[in-house]
Amino acid sequence: MKNEKSKSNFIRDIIDEDLKTDKYGGRVHTRFPPEPNGYLHIGHAKSICLNFGIAADYAGLCNLRFDDTNPETEEIEYAESIKEDVRWLGFDWEDRLYYASDYFDQLYGYAVQLTEKGMAYVCDLSIDQIREYRGTLTKPGKDSPYRKRPVEENLDLLNRMKEGEFEEGSRILRAKIDMSHPNMLMRDPTFYRIRKKTHYRTGDKWCIYPTYDFTHCLSDSIEGITNSICTLEFENNRPLYDWILDQLEVHHPQQTEFARLNLSHTVLSKRKLLELVEEGHVRGWDDPRMPTISGLRRRGYTPESIRNFCDQIGVAKANSIVDLVQLENSLREELNRTAPRFMAVLRPLKVVIVNYPEDKVEELDAINNPEDPSMGTRKVPFSRVLYIEQDDFREEPPKKFYRLAPDREVRLRYAYFITCVDVIKDKNTGEVVELHCTYDPATRGGDSPDGRRVKSTMHWVSANQAIDAEVRLYDNLFTKRDPSEVEEGTDFKSNLNPKSLETLKACKLEPGLKGVAPGSRCQFERLGYFCADSVDSSAEKLVFNRTVSLRDTWAKISKAAEQQKRT
Repeated sequence: MKNEKSKSNFIRDIIDEDLKTDKYGGRVHTRFPPEPNGYLHIGHAKSICLNFGIAADYAGLCNLRFDDTNPETEEIEYAESIKEDVRWLGFDWEDRLYYASDYFDQLYGYAVQLTEKGMAYVCDLSIDQIREYRGTLTKPGKDSPYRKRPVEENLDLLNRMKEGEFEEGSRILRAKIDMSHPNMLMRDPTFYRIRKKTHYRTGDKWCIYPTYDFTHCLSDSIEGITNSICTLEFENNRPLYDWILDQLEVHHPQQTEFARLNLSHTVLSKRKLLELVEEGHVRGWDDPRMPTISGLRRRGYTPESIRNFCDQIGVAKANSIVDLVQLENSLREELNRTAPRFMAVLRPLKVVIVNYPEDKVEELDAINNPEDPSMGTRKVPFSRVLYIEQDDFREEPPKKFYRLAPDREVRLRYAYFITCVDVIKDKNTGEVVELHCTYDPATRGGDSPDGRRVKSTMHWVSANQAIDAEVRLYDNLFTKRDPSEVEEGTDFKSNLNPKSLETLKACKLEPGLKGVAPGSRCQFERLGYFCADSVDSSAEKLVFNRTVSLRDTWAKISKAAEQQKRT
């Protein structure tokens, strides 16, 4: 029975109608069929959530199947990463893990059947000749001179192909459909090709491999799939999907296409992502700038936020670009509720409170998460010497800059009111290197007993107790909303953002973050949400990735201040 809380869409409407007519005996059986030739990305997450979600809502089943028919590009590393990503997203295929390579014997048997029926033939045309014979969208193709080979000759040649007698590219097995068909894919498509390559699972058992179109529909049929849910680029493949199953008279699932996810300021092509990795534009498939699931995980995304995002964008029939902000907002909503707060200073500026006792250290109460009182409070040390953000001070403050400036009073979060009384500069550069301030002891906790008010509250870290960390600030990987829009003579990489990563090595964190486990998420107050890097962070060296920024006016104020400073 369908979970009524799920959003209705055209795919669910099709399934509802099939259940009414008892088309598949009341069964709902889907599958997620990745090719193990790269790491999964956020677009795959949409398909994973859709296929596993539909199965769950209708009390059905969902398989995980690897369409591994190309030994040249597929690796066990990719297959293992895919399993890890699907599990991390929160889905379980139980005992239904399959590989198309498990069906190679059965698929070859189907190829023999089609050849025996006269619906497939061995063709000796070269790749260029096949392209020439295929015709164009406005011009019909012409039959291969080998199309009329006798069945027995085709069966003999197919067997000899399997036995490794012929060289790569010398022969293929083609369907015998219609070389004038308006759908170019139906003009005698290839079913088998010679590839003398070692397969990561079957080794050297095979030297011919089935194509995706031949394999996919038959794998669905073998597994008893009812609903083969694909992205729109496979819409033209559906007639071939149906033709193969009809010719062989086997179980026939329903293929339905939906719009793939296109996300702004990134690319979701495994080929292009592989280019970024191999050419060193990013630091591997799990680089936090990558839209891969492993990259998002390392950056600090949660499976819940990704599932919620996929649910929010829904299922459509037309392609469009979803703004990256929508994915970020999904994460912010969750981390705002669940992430503990800490104070961190990314670009430290030393502050000496001249009227505070030199040896005194106070333990002040700080709230762990104002959205969840059950998370309680923590103690943060306060002393004579502190660090604040460089951007929180301006010697000549611009309009609407309310943070610290000479003779101005501000509030330190959870602590005291302070007033800047002196500015110390580097004698050679003129750069501000230290501030001298006074504090008001009566404002402990951040409130004034006399009711006076200040316009700014700033975060800080006590210098002697601070712990050091490296912080990596990530931005969009591409400068353009649609990176595929390029000038003539360039490719998508011309739109790479040269400022997509900024590394800060002298950051100061409050001591409560000491020893935090890799992968832990938190909010650095006023700065954003951060995650301890799952690869590089350790007890000896803390490394934090900025997961996503905060939505407030701070960025605008800081930008205005920087512009005023340059002026």
